Amino acid sequence: MTFYGQFCPVAKAMEVLDERWTLLIVRELLLGSTHFNELRRGVPKMSPALLSKRLRSLERAGIVNRTVDESRTAYTLTQSGKELFDVVNALGVWGLRWIPELGDEDLDPHLLLWDIRRTIPVDRWPRGRTVVAFEFGDVPVGRSRWWLVVTGDDVDVCDADPGYEVTATARLPLRVLTRIWRGEERWTRAERQGELVVHGSAPARRELGSWIGQSSLATLAASR
Repeated sequence: MTFYGQFCPVAKAMEVLDERWTLLIVRELLLGSTHFNELRRGVPKMSPALLSKRLRSLERAGIVNRTVDESRTAYTLTQSGKELFDVVNALGVWGLRWIPELGDEDLDPHLLLWDIRRTIPVDRWPRGRTVVAFEFGDVPVGRSRWWLVVTGDDVDVCDADPGYEVTATARLPLRVLTRIWRGEERWTRAERQGELVVHGSAPARRELGSWIGQSSLATLAASR
C-alpha cells in the first residue's frame, strides 16, 4: 500500500484504492459478482494470485466481507464498499466523456459479452429460449463467434455453439458492438452504414438492438 503522508481525505482514500486493479474489483462487486471465478471473468487479464491479494487488502480495509458457505467462498461489499457506487460511476462517466479512444488492446469479446450478459434488459426478450449469435469479422478465428442464450431471466454467454436454434445472427466488427454498448454508436446507424448485418426473422431483426441495449454507464453519461 502507498502512503502519502497527508491528512487530506482524498489522499487517505487513495492509499486504499489506487493500487492497480483495485477499483475494477470494486466495480465487479458493485455489478453483482460474488465468487472468485465471477470476479475473474470481469478482470480476465488479472492473475488469480493478484486478485486474491487485492481481495485480502480490501477485506483488511473494511471494504469487502469474505464468507464461506459449504466450502464456497463469497465476497460482498460492506457499507463502506457500497458507498463507492457513486465514485465508480462518476469515473466511468468521466472516462466515456474525456477518454473515448479505444486501442485494439482494449477490445475483448469475452469481456464485452460478459458485461452485456449481466445487465441485458431481459424483460424485452421473448419469453422462450432465444439465441443470438455474434460473428466478429475483426477478431481472429477461434474467438470470433459467440452466442447469447436467454431463457427467462437466465442469460448465458457461450464461446462454443450451444446447439440450440439461432434466432438471429449479428455480423459486425467487435469495435462497433463495443461502441454501441458504450453509447458512442447507434445500432440503427451501424446498420445503415453497412457495418452491422443481422440475419433472422423480421421481428428479431427489428428488435435485436433493443434486446441488447446499452451499458448503464452509457445511460448515465447521456443524462448528464
